[in-house]
Amino acid sequence: TRLYGWLHDYQITVFESTPALIVPFMDHIESQGLDISSLRLLITSSDSCSVRDYRRLQERFGSQVRIINAYGVTEAAIDSSFYDEPLAKLPAVGSVPIGKAWLNARFYIVDAHLNPVPVGVAGELCIGGPGVARGYLNRQELTSEKFVVNPYIAGERLYRTGDLARWMADGNVDFIGRIDHQVKIRGYRIELGEIETVMLRFADVKQAVVIDLADEQGNKYLAGYAVCAEELDLSALQTYLQQSLPSHMVPSRLMALATMPLTPNGKLNRKALPVPEESVFAGADYVAPRTTVEQTLAIIWQAVLGVRSVGIWDNFFELGGDSIKALQVSSRL
Repeated sequence: TRLYGWLHDYQITVFESTPALIVPFMDHIESQGLDISSLRLLITSSDSCSVRDYRRLQERFGSQVRIINAYGVTEAAIDSSFYDEPLAKLPAVGSVPIGKAWLNARFYIVDAHLNPVPVGVAGELCIGGPGVARGYLNRQELTSEKFVVNPYIAGERLYRTGDLARWMADGNVDFIGRIDHQVKIRGYRIELGEIETVMLRFADVKQAVVIDLADEQGNKYLAGYAVCAEELDLSALQTYLQQSLPSHMVPSRLMALATMPLTPNGKLNRKALPVPEESVFAGADYVAPRTTVEQTLAIIWQAVLGVRSVGIWDNFFELGGDSIKALQVSSRL
């Protein structure tokens, strides 16, 4: 209410903020029938905006206000690109593209050696142009790491964003996620953003996040979190992911949340995500071991996999098993 009061009293024309703030704020505007006639431009930025939320904003307010999605970093003068395409070009699911470089910025998507990658191939997004900062004050080592010589334009610097992105066929850029959100589990390098995109395709999932955690034995596993409009059937979601992803990319544990935890500035706070409880462990319906052999196997699986209970229909690999853990089971048997 106070935010709307400022917008109305000062006749604000441009409003830019995170999707986590803009989406509920505009829901409030619509539900209360409030006047936003002063507003000319609405910009979602500073965090990924889901296609679902962006489409709803466009369908409800696009005739009154120009709505675009922005991307940028402080090291390159904040907003460096805008996605401003007709609604028909919006992807069906996932996150809204970050668009094309704007005015004083140039985009490069490169491999680890700063070589450009082809269209559709993921690489690190680097920013060039006069908007790039000189470096970090009194932090020469970090400056040398993140601000590098542009191999394509003499005398220019590139800022290595640490963001993973890919060129789309129409020249827009698709933001995938942070490079430090790449994880390696059971020998596989996994892009967490790709799993999140698949989760967003399921039923009424509004938001999805995947992180890697470690069990009591220090073994890594994938945990998936979803915010859904209705009560979420975790078993059905797990089945869908098994059908849509390679087995090593299917989260071992799933959890439904009412809302995602946010930082004070409205961005997703991954560190505040709760550890999924055993009750939401992805797996088959629990059927207790019946015979002495089954009970012995269950005890060994529990010890090796770091889980509190194992049923006779549980899948070893869905519970976090791999070839190394299989050898541990064999030796204990």
